Amino acid sequence: MTSDLPSYSPVACELTGDLWPRAEPGSDAYAYGSATLVPTGEFEVRSFNSFTITYTVGKFGIDDTGAIRVVFRVVSDFGRFQTDRPQEKNYVTATTNGTANLDVSYGLDGQRPWDKAITIAVAGGCLRPGEKITIVFGDTTQGGPGMLLQTNVEHGFEFKVLADVCAVGHFVPLPEQLTISIVPADPVQWQAILPTLRRTNEKFVFGLKCEDKWGNPTNRAAGKFHLQTSLPVKGLPEIVDYRLGHKSMCFENLQVFEEGLLRIKVVEEGGKVVAASPPLLIRDGDRGGYWADLHGQTGETVGINSARSYFDFARNLAFLDVSAHQGNDFQINNRFWAYLNELTAEYLDEGRFVTFPGYEWSGNTAVGGDRNVFFRHERRQIIRSHHALLEDREDLKTDANDARQLFKALGHEDCVVYAHVGGRYADIEFAHDGRIETAVEIHSAWGTFEWLLTDSFKLGYRVGVVCNSDGHKGRPGASYPGASEFGAYGGLTCFLGRELSRDAIFECQRRRHHYGTSGTRLHLDVQVDFTTPATLFERDPNLFDNPVQHSVTEAMMGDIVQIRDDKVTLKLNAVTHAAIERIEVRNGERILKTLYGYSEKDLGSRIRILCCGAEYRGRGRETHWTCDARFSDAIITTVKKINIWNHDRKFERVSDKHVSWQTITTGNFSGCDIWLEEGEDAAMNIETSHGNLSVALRDIGRDDVVMDAGGLERRLRVFRLPEKNTTCELSGELDIDISSEGDNPLWVCITTEDGFQAWSSPIYVFR
Repeated sequence: MTSDLPSYSPVACELTGDLWPRAEPGSDAYAYGSATLVPTGEFEVRSFNSFTITYTVGKFGIDDTGAIRVVFRVVSDFGRFQTDRPQEKNYVTATTNGTANLDVSYGLDGQRPWDKAITIAVAGGCLRPGEKITIVFGDTTQGGPGMLLQTNVEHGFEFKVLADVCAVGHFVPLPEQLTISIVPADPVQWQAILPTLRRTNEKFVFGLKCEDKWGNPTNRAAGKFHLQTSLPVKGLPEIVDYRLGHKSMCFENLQVFEEGLLRIKVVEEGGKVVAASPPLLIRDGDRGGYWADLHGQTGETVGINSARSYFDFARNLAFLDVSAHQGNDFQINNRFWAYLNELTAEYLDEGRFVTFPGYEWSGNTAVGGDRNVFFRHERRQIIRSHHALLEDREDLKTDANDARQLFKALGHEDCVVYAHVGGRYADIEFAHDGRIETAVEIHSAWGTFEWLLTDSFKLGYRVGVVCNSDGHKGRPGASYPGASEFGAYGGLTCFLGRELSRDAIFECQRRRHHYGTSGTRLHLDVQVDFTTPATLFERDPNLFDNPVQHSVTEAMMGDIVQIRDDKVTLKLNAVTHAAIERIEVRNGERILKTLYGYSEKDLGSRIRILCCGAEYRGRGRETHWTCDARFSDAIITTVKKINIWNHDRKFERVSDKHVSWQTITTGNFSGCDIWLEEGEDAAMNIETSHGNLSVALRDIGRDDVVMDAGGLERRLRVFRLPEKNTTCELSGELDIDISSEGDNPLWVCITTEDGFQAWSSPIYVFR
């Protein structure tokens, strides 16, 4: 029942998509010098430490204007190095026992994925063989606290040393791998994880873990707990002894034999509830709900940690049902591609954990932009966008340099493709093949991108909604953004399948039978009922000849249906982990109705302030917000932040009338709730880095008060909520007029009070 990741070595050099200079001074890299690191061992995430690298000059010496360089992975969110403020954090120094001068600088001077670089240039002389350079990262000798480590666990955090000994601009890596292990911090929050839809007798997993402040499963937690269940569960003990040294407990092959709603509370001996699971609906039918994160990278490409630890995390620490790896294609060498296929075959365990071989086609936006490719079977040829970081050119002829070529090359493959928004967003107008590209990813660690789906409506496409993490830190299914420029928690997708198998999940993808969330697990059921039997197409009739058809009186999310009437009835049911803030029912871009679990009369003295949106669609989409909310004739009693994941950013209750914070949005939203004691003339003034808003509190109700801030859907939203909202289940029914012109994509968006969202795949209704 206990699930602990094995000990891992640093990512194997032969599996990484690094491309270093092909021309070198000699044939022996040890001739360019050698390096040692002290101390080594284990160090806690986000702790201050000091590390010393001693570089010994090799037989070539180092010429005047030559240099050594220490590089780090670009996604590591350790503190930014600096060289001129000795009493502050992350101060770096370099000295030598030779006679030359040293010039120390920090910047993004490396190469992907080793972009972050400290460069020590030799000036006014040279260094001779055997002389040394001593580099101190986090020098504390003049009062500085040290080097601030990253927020995530890494088995082999590397200080990679490069040398340009002949001053030609070619930095060649030394053979030594100088690594430390970054380990979890003290426990902060327990997590209890269930799936959200199973049938009676169908097996499922309950997972329990404890995370540190930054979301890393920690092995420093212990306790004895009583598991309180709302339904009897076969195979689940009543008492759990969670012992020190474990990172999780995983209870498999559980069953419930009666229909109902299962919630599990984890209660410590004193009676305190330390964790509560999401809801698991036990309902007989032809489908279960299977949770997936199909998109993430590791240290073999641009991320952190190894591909093996990635799949271990997905299964044993995130308790996923489905997972896949998505490295950038131009960094996947043939050896790593073969190894990935070995891993997905090894971890495939149908009925418990389903894997897919796949990769991220990483063409520039100008030629189509990022796409996620998933094969049903192993050992298929990877069709890359280019070979930018690959020395092996033997399969160069298989490349597809734009997305149109990609779809043509994949036309006879047993695969599906998603359109993705990452560093390079997908241009679905440039290229799209609905026979293969079944979905658009509208949430990931990069942010929220509803515009990608609404663009598809305008273009007449019929695609489903998926959400994934695109995590770069090896934590699929529980991808916290940490202190980096990733502003959002990673997403999840729930597949509504007949069973947990590759075939069933592939069928879900091809028929869009799934919904996505911004990282939470909740149950969502959306269907459309018809008075007169309608025609349901298993494949898009605009793209496939003579697709299988069915006469139906109802359709589920993702279905394509032709109707005879001019009205349909949409029914929805949501059961959530936290109180529901609102549910929007939409036809394409139009919001038809907003459902709440409370009325205007239930509103209290809780004001929600949300920063939303992005700069633009591209790589630099993050918007930095600085906000100050001040109140008159009102006193602040409580403040709670929402979706502010970076604990290093300012969030301060300055006084009983003033709250100040900083945050990032990348298409998602972030802000806070403020509870107030209000006078008759209470008012609020919010000053932000993107505009100001002044409003009397009596004018704030359930509907948004909005300040437009330009950019891409960038705005400030303010509205009022009940003092306490307890609605965690909401059903609705809506009669909808169906236009006779084109598709009517009927879908819903749920927002829960703790800041998470969920989106159903549209039901495409036409007449």
